[in-house]
Amino acid sequence: MRADARRNRERVLAAAVRAFSQQGPDATLEAIAKDAGVGIGTLYRHFPTREALVEAVYRNEVTRLCGAASDLLTQLPTDRALRVWMDRFVDYMTTKRGMGDALRALAASGGHPFAASRERMVEALSSLLGAGATAGTLRGDVEPADVLASISGIGLAAAEPAQAARMLDLLMDGLRTSAHS
Repeated sequence: MRADARRNRERVLAAAVRAFSQQGPDATLEAIAKDAGVGIGTLYRHFPTREALVEAVYRNEVTRLCGAASDLLTQLPTDRALRVWMDRFVDYMTTKRGMGDALRALAASGGHPFAASRERMVEALSSLLGAGATAGTLRGDVEPADVLASISGIGLAAAEPAQAARMLDLLMDGLRTSAHS
């Protein structure tokens, strides 16, 4: 893919994330193209259908979320890296909720947008928890899938971002070793 085509694709994906997060199923492809600074023809060249765009956005967000784990571990102390990743996970959930109808329609039409995404998230979370256990900042006796379910529950239950942050802080308190509480 040419560099300009790749940049256009990335701009469309970023605009689609914003649109789906803010407008949900009401987001139009025309508005997404305009926000990305491309013509509707460019959007359709990369994503021939709304479903193709939704699937690409979803997969891109999962890739960004999972890839952030290793980046955060190189930039922050292990417990702080986990906490920042948790915030990103809740943001990811917001985007996914905005695309809910489109993702369900995609799955109903035979698409597989969720294939392997949960496993990738558990793997990313395992790396964060493992690094924290090795560093002595996080407990080593927790199941990554349980922590993922807890973060998901917080994302669903929180009425606002500030409440989600407080609830994630409580979860972090439970994940820290007693020496780092």
